[in-house]
Amino acid sequence: MTSPSTQVYPVIWHEDKVLLIDQTKLPTKYTVVAINRCDDMAQAIKTMIVRGAPAIGVAAAYGMYLGAREIKEKNRDVFLNQLEEVAQKLRQTRPTAVNLFWAISQILKTAYETMGTVEEIKASLLETAQIIQIEDLQTCRSIGDHGLEALPKEPEQLCLLTYCNAGALATAGYGTALGVVRSAWREQRLARLYASETRPRLQGSKLTAWECVQEGIPVTIITDNMAAHCLKRGMIDAVIVGADRIAANGDTANKIGTYSLALVAKAHDIPFFVAAPLSTVDFKLATGEEIPIEERHPSEIYQVGETVICPPGAEFYNPAFDVTPAELIKAIITEQGAVPPEELHKLQIKESF
Repeated sequence: MTSPSTQVYPVIWHEDKVLLIDQTKLPTKYTVVAINRCDDMAQAIKTMIVRGAPAIGVAAAYGMYLGAREIKEKNRDVFLNQLEEVAQKLRQTRPTAVNLFWAISQILKTAYETMGTVEEIKASLLETAQIIQIEDLQTCRSIGDHGLEALPKEPEQLCLLTYCNAGALATAGYGTALGVVRSAWREQRLARLYASETRPRLQGSKLTAWECVQEGIPVTIITDNMAAHCLKRGMIDAVIVGADRIAANGDTANKIGTYSLALVAKAHDIPFFVAAPLSTVDFKLATGEEIPIEERHPSEIYQVGETVICPPGAEFYNPAFDVTPAELIKAIITEQGAVPPEELHKLQIKESF
């Protein structure tokens, strides 16, 4: 497969296997990886072939089914015990993205509640994974439309700034933060999207910009250290980002660098929005201080591609996420609407299964 359609689906169930767009190869090469084993799915999540909290959740749901399919045991109780081992393997891939844990819990809930043979349980797990995928796409479209309503009313056409990738590639399709951008573009309210490059993995310049180019959305890439300059010059009307986990008080974990961008937006009186499904809200955590922060391999810092850019002997610190305090966020945009962080507790996750 050499080129995509304009509609991007990063995770597809097709002929008894999962097809993933290999996001590590974009934007220079569009390739699809076929996954038919749980171990391969775990590796794909860990190595960021698939990334973005909602997309990771969808991939993990299918990974649970693939793991269940590999279990040969016919006894229900033994099967469920082995399925718990599959779940633990997938939980260990990315500790910050709460959608991963949410999707795994939904699959386990289905397994325990399904009566019948082990084969019937396996069939119900595949059906649940497919429902999770379909509902995520519907959720993103709702987020996009609610976000459109939350954006500033003036000027008529807005210049928005986003960070990392919270688009179709990071979800089942359409996107969260980029879903709002898509809705604004559809309604002719978007003049231009500014995409911050997002060091060290460059998701903004590689993935967000790639999505925009596919659909003809005007996009300008800036380096991360240009954001304050652009806001000071009045080039940006609003900032909108996604999230990997949101605490009950609205503190939000997103790609490292989001916190500094929120501070800059506050300093220039520019509204800062977070767009995410309610499944990203971890109501068990009171504040962002409780959110685990994944640290990744230092090679992401000291080399770009195959080129080493740092001197031997230097040490590295590579947290993948930071936490933006709720007081810096104007609104959190969910499928149930846009609310100030302090009103997040009024929303409840709808049980679908």
